[in-house]
Amino acid sequence: MSQALQTYSLTAPGFQGLNTQESPLDLSLGYALVAQNAIIDQYGRIGSRKGYSRVNSSSGTLGANDVTVINELVQADGTLTVLFAGNNKLFKLDGSNAVVELTYGGGGTAPTITANNWQCASLNSITYFFQSGYNPLIYDPAVSTTTYRRVSEKTGYVATVPDANIVISAFGRLWAANTTTVNATVYFSDLISGHVWSTGTAGSLNVNNVWVNGADEITGLAAHNGFLFIFGKRQILIYSGATTPSTMVLSDTVEGIGCIARDSIQTTSTDVIFLSNSGVRSLMRTIQEKSSPERDLSKNVRNDLMSAVSGETASTIKAIYSETNALYLLNLPTSKYVYAFDTKGIMQDGSSRSTIWDSIEPTSFCARRNGDLLIGKNGYIGKYGTYLDNATSYRLAYYTNNSDLGDINVTSILKKIKVIVVGGSNQLVTLKWGYDFTGNYYSSQVNIPTQTTAEYGIAEYGSNATVVAYYTSGVALTTIETNATSKGKIVQIGVEMDINNSQLSIQKIELQAKNGKIA
Repeated sequence: MSQALQTYSLTAPGFQGLNTQESPLDLSLGYALVAQNAIIDQYGRIGSRKGYSRVNSSSGTLGANDVTVINELVQADGTLTVLFAGNNKLFKLDGSNAVVELTYGGGGTAPTITANNWQCASLNSITYFFQSGYNPLIYDPAVSTTTYRRVSEKTGYVATVPDANIVISAFGRLWAANTTTVNATVYFSDLISGHVWSTGTAGSLNVNNVWVNGADEITGLAAHNGFLFIFGKRQILIYSGATTPSTMVLSDTVEGIGCIARDSIQTTSTDVIFLSNSGVRSLMRTIQEKSSPERDLSKNVRNDLMSAVSGETASTIKAIYSETNALYLLNLPTSKYVYAFDTKGIMQDGSSRSTIWDSIEPTSFCARRNGDLLIGKNGYIGKYGTYLDNATSYRLAYYTNNSDLGDINVTSILKKIKVIVVGGSNQLVTLKWGYDFTGNYYSSQVNIPTQTTAEYGIAEYGSNATVVAYYTSGVALTTIETNATSKGKIVQIGVEMDINNSQLSIQKIELQAKNGKIA
């Protein structure tokens, strides 16, 4: 007697993001085993990330070299200037987004720059550039909009500015740390005066004897809600009352967790996020409850992430927090991966939903005041926001976790796969299915029709695939389907598509199958 078809539905597939940490058979169906060039969209669906368009059409003296740091200077009068570094030079974008090299405008011999690992901080309408082994530099548009100078050449300069590798601007002053000779002292400038490092309220804080777990070195700084966070490689010191440095006090320490990459530290409105020796971590609990951090954003991808990190050079690891896109992005340039952590909500296990971007390959980031997300590239700056990577398509791939269809002892004979998608106008989608962890997939290609008018109907594409399009509230929900083949106890479904100037999100996956033999 013929078995009746049974229908199995997966609504909002992949909405919990990647999980490569746990056994696939123990995973919720909301997790993905592959989420490549994807995000979790505002409706909780897995879909395509955005691409980027080129901002500057020509490269000038930057040439085909990496843009290694990008900073937006916001002046008191509202003037915005994008500054960046590369090819051992400093640059800005002018009003027409042309690359302008900043030349040395000081009174002495121009500094010889042979490295591009600057960290930038802006204070009182001036941008400061700090890098280990170099005299700190400034871009001061009140003096010149086309040149840079040493901090020591600014009028009113007092004392000795540290040749530090770390700098932040917080609570109305600059904070710097980690010189070539001193790695456990934080220096702070006078109020609103990044060129005054003694007199007034300037000073320093030696934490060499404060580390709880023995000697360490400062790898990064952050500030939030009156707290100064001093990151070591394996511990964190938290000082309260940092708005008045002379009276700030050590309020908490975090042992066993530190920061391993200076440029991974990002401050959000409610949190401080960083790359530790055990994954991407959050200091939210410390900020809110004054207790040690327990939130591991990368919990569900930790082993894969840290395996990739082990092959990286810490100084080239970059991160950004984009409030507009609700994303913390961590770039690992050697592996060519960007780990994207969704910050719209915290999952029940305390982690963030994550995906991997494997083809965008940024060299730096900048989140602008207007919400634009800039990414450094070879010879130019890109702006995140189109569905092409500089006029080139990129591949979206989503695969479900491996699961049985109700009973692991029953062989499932897959008959039909239906996928409801949003967007993807006039794009070719590849549907894949495989069985029993073999890694061998069957596949079928289906074209999503051009979505220009609110038409209802059905269109046939070959003998094995069907498309049905529905339009509601201006959004096209298209059902693509294919006849499936073969059988197995464990089933995995994949959806792949080249994103070519059209967004795609996956609303629902529906499987029709018959039960076969019982093992």
